[in-house]
Amino acid sequence: MPTEHTKSEHTKWTIHGERLVDENRHIRLSVASVELPNGTHFDQYVIRLPRCVMTAVLDETGENILLIWRHRFILDRWDWEVPGGYADPGEDPAVTAVREAEEETGWRPRSVEYLFTFQPMVGSADAPQDIYLARGADLVGEPHADEAEAVRWVPLDEAQRLIENGEIIGGATIMAVLHARAARAAAPGRST
Repeated sequence: MPTEHTKSEHTKWTIHGERLVDENRHIRLSVASVELPNGTHFDQYVIRLPRCVMTAVLDETGENILLIWRHRFILDRWDWEVPGGYADPGEDPAVTAVREAEEETGWRPRSVEYLFTFQPMVGSADAPQDIYLARGADLVGEPHADEAEAVRWVPLDEAQRLIENGEIIGGATIMAVLHARAARAAAPGRST
């Protein structure tokens, strides 16, 4: 339902065209010719990425989350992350959630449930990120060699400290940890 703030479009930008710079299966980069409501014109880089699916895998107790330790070359940083990756064209995101968790950790989630979708850089990118929740997983193999340096079940309270210490830096992992901690705190019979 529209609110008073969404009824008017007087601040909506006008796009006069978009020129492709580069494109492959992982990214589409273009430059949009933009006009602001006050008449200012400028060019804006636009990034479009395929859907990415991240999975917060909790153990049966809901006290531990499955994380991978990996190096991110763009930032030249090591960090702990929930498993995830791009959905293949036409692939059900729930299938992606299970596939990526198994490939990256060696653990196959027993079931997955969609939580939400977020956009990490709404000012310059269309990069939908789905977060799924899995409760329980079975060890079925080893992670793919290039996916994770280490795989570990991390207590949620420790995961919170990893965020605070800068050892978890990815937005999806931060949201997954905070969601799991909030759900645990709200569970019947738990004191907050």
